[in-house]
Amino acid sequence: MRTRPLLFAIGLTLGATVGAPLGAQEHPARRVANIVSVAVEEYGKAVDDRGRLISAQEFQETNDFLLDAKRAAQRLSGNDATAARALLDSIASAVAAKRPPAALDSLQARFAALLGNEAKLELPRQPLNLAEGRRIFESTCASCHGATGLGDGPAGVRLTPRPPAIGTTAQMGGVTPAMMYRITSIGIAGTPMVGFAGTLTPEQRWNVVAYVNSLRTTHEQQLEGEGLFTQRCASCHGVSGAGDGTLARSLTKLPPEIGTVAWQVEHTDEQIATVVKAGLRGTAMPPSPDLTDAQAASVVAYVRTLPMKDRNGAVAQAGDSLSAQAAARNVIAQLEQSLSAAKSGRPSDASDKAFDAYIAFEPLESSARAKNPGLVTSMERQFAEFKAAVRSNDVRGAERVRDAIEAGLPEVIALTAPAGSGSEAFWQSFLIIVREGFEAILVIGAIVAFLIKTGHRERLRSIWTGVTLAVVASAVTAIILKTLLSAMPASREFIEGATLLLAVAVLFSVSYWLISKVEAAKWQQFIKEKVSTALDHGGGRALAFVAFLAVYREGAETALFYQALFNEGPHVALPLSLGIVAGGIVLAVVFTLFYRFGVRIPLRPFFTVTSVLLYYMAFVFMGKGIRELQEGNIIPLSAIRGFPHIEALGLYPSWQGVLSQLVLLLLFAFAVLKSIWPKRSVTLPTVMPPAASPVAPAPPAELAAIRAENAELRRRLAAVEEALGREPAGS
Repeated sequence: MRTRPLLFAIGLTLGATVGAPLGAQEHPARRVANIVSVAVEEYGKAVDDRGRLISAQEFQETNDFLLDAKRAAQRLSGNDATAARALLDSIASAVAAKRPPAALDSLQARFAALLGNEAKLELPRQPLNLAEGRRIFESTCASCHGATGLGDGPAGVRLTPRPPAIGTTAQMGGVTPAMMYRITSIGIAGTPMVGFAGTLTPEQRWNVVAYVNSLRTTHEQQLEGEGLFTQRCASCHGVSGAGDGTLARSLTKLPPEIGTVAWQVEHTDEQIATVVKAGLRGTAMPPSPDLTDAQAASVVAYVRTLPMKDRNGAVAQAGDSLSAQAAARNVIAQLEQSLSAAKSGRPSDASDKAFDAYIAFEPLESSARAKNPGLVTSMERQFAEFKAAVRSNDVRGAERVRDAIEAGLPEVIALTAPAGSGSEAFWQSFLIIVREGFEAILVIGAIVAFLIKTGHRERLRSIWTGVTLAVVASAVTAIILKTLLSAMPASREFIEGATLLLAVAVLFSVSYWLISKVEAAKWQQFIKEKVSTALDHGGGRALAFVAFLAVYREGAETALFYQALFNEGPHVALPLSLGIVAGGIVLAVVFTLFYRFGVRIPLRPFFTVTSVLLYYMAFVFMGKGIRELQEGNIIPLSAIRGFPHIEALGLYPSWQGVLSQLVLLLLFAFAVLKSIWPKRSVTLPTVMPPAASPVAPAPPAELAAIRAENAELRRRLAAVEEALGREPAGS
């Protein structure tokens, strides 16, 4: 490989278009280690095993890299810095003496070990993201290398030498991904190729490398390779290349995890193709001489797609139709592995693989749920049923659910496609904000109407504060889910489940508090006094917290929905924004009607209806919260065969959810009975006072005055109640 011409244009275009650095330059030890690794690899192309020079240009590049390494080594610190610089001098001396490449490999290994963990190659912590790699390549590299990496970009034709065709196997078949990553990180001294360790994150650099590697294959090659890999390799290597195939356990030595980035980055396409055809002597890897070179290349093309999946097999991004289809194929593969484990009598492994299948489905979920939540909810229920079936060794039931999931995936894939028109984007946005906000509006409207009806307008400020904090918390949670927790499996399910169960506790307590006031007394003034006392002793904070949870429960998910929709492109930004505004207006109208008409309902029915509404929401949230935690593999799922599923009640066929809701139902029944059960009066024994002289009765004139005052008070009270439009006293 000619390193300078290969990356000359990349450095030129990246240096011109990449923005300000994202952070500090990489650690000096890592930079030196990367430079030395590139130098040693170049040296292997410059000198043969006998020490004879075979490429003067590669030999010169090796010396240039080592000179750059010596400069960078001056920044090393610590106890081993001096020893590392001395060993670097030894490597340079070995190069000058044209020692065999194997001798330099040994010195380079000692050098890396001396530098410690900071010198290790940075591997991606998340699944490789071809969509991001493509965006960076098109904005920074395509002007020289061309859209498909053929060296035919508009700026590249004016360069001398012309950019090489990095999108072809002929040019890149012998280059490891690690080599490409290191050069992208450190650059090449004396050329426009600068290092991008301080401009692109490690994840971004690996994504660019992955995308460049994908340019030399076609989708048809990958499909052919997938078939060959499944037929010839998956029984040992496993469907995802994790070395967990059905025959792997019978081998003396387990197969390597060829689906991991750590294994693939140190192997070239040529090396992998050679092993596919010739096998590996001294191992269980057999040769396949019947495969043509084209077929072996197809297997390599498919193997290169395996790191696009995480350890559980989940596809990194469903940014376009091809990656969405790959995600769907991976879901089916994980389900098949789960079924295979169940048939082999390994229910624990089957359950784990069933969870992996759900995690593989998650990248498709966000954009699809935003457009058709009912379909996604149905799919999630089927994943839960599949997991319960394989856990209980119900293979036939699991196969039926697997078929249902497979039948529903094409519709989910279709939903991941960008909106076809502005009107479609508008209606998607409008329906999301109305659908997700309606439930919160009902709760907040009930609380506001309650406070106004009981004469506590001054407490509305705490409700609006709770709503505002919930909106902010929703945005923060959405950002955290998309960034810090994106690599954590089922993080969304855990947060949603925990929030729902917390809402259950608060909603039920408020519902019980309201029920207890329904029969507190006949007179409304007495009820108002009791409510005021309760609000002063923490009830007001509870209502504000209910408003917070009502908004927060839907807010974070809604933010993720809109993030997925806005990512479809700038052409949908305006219709999506208009949809949000229109939906907000509808919700505002609903809220206004709710609390304005709510204050006209007589107090006792209002208390009853509001408490039942809040209890109903607590009942639904209990079922959905348990189900979310089950989907996240946080609590077990014990299915109830034949039990109905009622989405409107949050009722799902699992013992954990049904029993939890039953407990809530019993508590509600107890609260109702306690509020309406007649109070028993206890007659205490009395001690008769000693006899005294009789008290003279009050004069008739005083009794008449008292009766007149009592009648006047009753008249005034009746007039006030009639003016307020309330129930007459004593009803």
